[in-house]
Amino acid sequence: MKVIVCGAGQVGFNIARYLAQEDNDVTVIDQSLDLVQRISDTLDVRGVVGMASFPDVLEQAGAEDAEVLIAVTGADEVNMVACEVAHTLFGVPTKIARVRRQNYLARAWGDLFSRNGIPIDVTISPELEVARAVTRRLQLPGAFETIPLVDDKIKLIGVRCGDDCPLIHTPLRQLTQLFPDLNIVVVCIARQGKPIVPTPDDQMLAGDEVYFVVETEKIGRAMAAFGHEETEARRLLIFGGGNIGFSLAREIEDNNPWVNAKLIESDPEKAESAAKRLSRTVVLQGDVLDAEILEEANVGLTETVVAVTNDDETNILSSLLAKHSGCQRTIVLVNKAAYEPLITTLGIDVVVVPRNITVSTILQHVRRGRVYSAHTLREGFGELMEIEAMETSTVVGTPMRDLNLPLGVVIGALERKGRIIFPHPDVAIEAKDRVVVFAASEIVRKVEKLFAVSLGYF
Repeated sequence: MKVIVCGAGQVGFNIARYLAQEDNDVTVIDQSLDLVQRISDTLDVRGVVGMASFPDVLEQAGAEDAEVLIAVTGADEVNMVACEVAHTLFGVPTKIARVRRQNYLARAWGDLFSRNGIPIDVTISPELEVARAVTRRLQLPGAFETIPLVDDKIKLIGVRCGDDCPLIHTPLRQLTQLFPDLNIVVVCIARQGKPIVPTPDDQMLAGDEVYFVVETEKIGRAMAAFGHEETEARRLLIFGGGNIGFSLAREIEDNNPWVNAKLIESDPEKAESAAKRLSRTVVLQGDVLDAEILEEANVGLTETVVAVTNDDETNILSSLLAKHSGCQRTIVLVNKAAYEPLITTLGIDVVVVPRNITVSTILQHVRRGRVYSAHTLREGFGELMEIEAMETSTVVGTPMRDLNLPLGVVIGALERKGRIIFPHPDVAIEAKDRVVVFAASEIVRKVEKLFAVSLGYF
């Protein structure tokens, strides 16, 4: 597949990296010679220096025969015009654009991005995606990751195993015996920062970060099995009133009316704007590193603090201050990849990485076959996909005990005609089943092909 990525920043780099790993023909456009040079030297991609919205630059990048254009430059307007030019002059079939400014995304302008307007097939708003991701984590205290799957019938949950976790040192194959009607399927384990794709004989250890799949209606019991029975926060404090902080506060107001939320923003204009547009959220203007402001916000009585300012260091330090003052739980937004592995050692509970969320959202629209969703589990760990098994696939009709799946693949669950079925040696995947499958990064493309078309079909 030939893909053009407009923008060589963090998001563009990671999208190009994932797609290049899967042997796609990737070209990256950016105005910065240094960024283009870096991405060309690091990845197996072609680089073009220039303005991504200029017709001659898109032509140089091979837009005439490109199948997908992904516009993730730092300017919304460049992203939108790049899609317009790609559609009008080159007939690129699929155009995806990152749009940050909420002015463009208001419901009143719902027809803006359409065939009759600006021809963008998929619009990605990182701020809204991050706000939704944070909201999901708020709804399930004790989990650092929560991803709805199969129309929210099942969920992927990420939890840390403490020293008191009842399940540590238990072989995974015994989970079914211990909880015969619970159906917990562990798909990945992070141990000391390294991914493990588990086998039935593997055990969970204290300190592990475990990703498992479970039916949504049984999440409470599953969390209790891992030793997590925290209650949902009713007192919330948001650090930062920018796009993400405001979107989160509005999401809480719309969907969680029982939550008492406060927001702190240092910029007077942003604080005033947020106060006018929010109805129930208390907005305070001040520095989140100022002890007096934190005391005014009653941080010591707050159950959860969410730090989503534009500065990673401020988010980390303010969260540590909140913990020191008595806050029970902290959720921190981090953009710099170098900080991610350090966060949990500092005592911060949940890390949110906008780059990973945006990349996951975009990837599900460029995957081959019938991929309903794709989610990256931390950087370089692998992907969790919802993928439809097609009639021509070699996995169809074969009992799971006889499936010769590549190493690094774990089937989490499948949906068949509205019914959730969990892996069992006697279960065979049928055509049109929606299968939840985890694949290590290096074999994602193999899995796509495996569930789509068998070699014999050709």
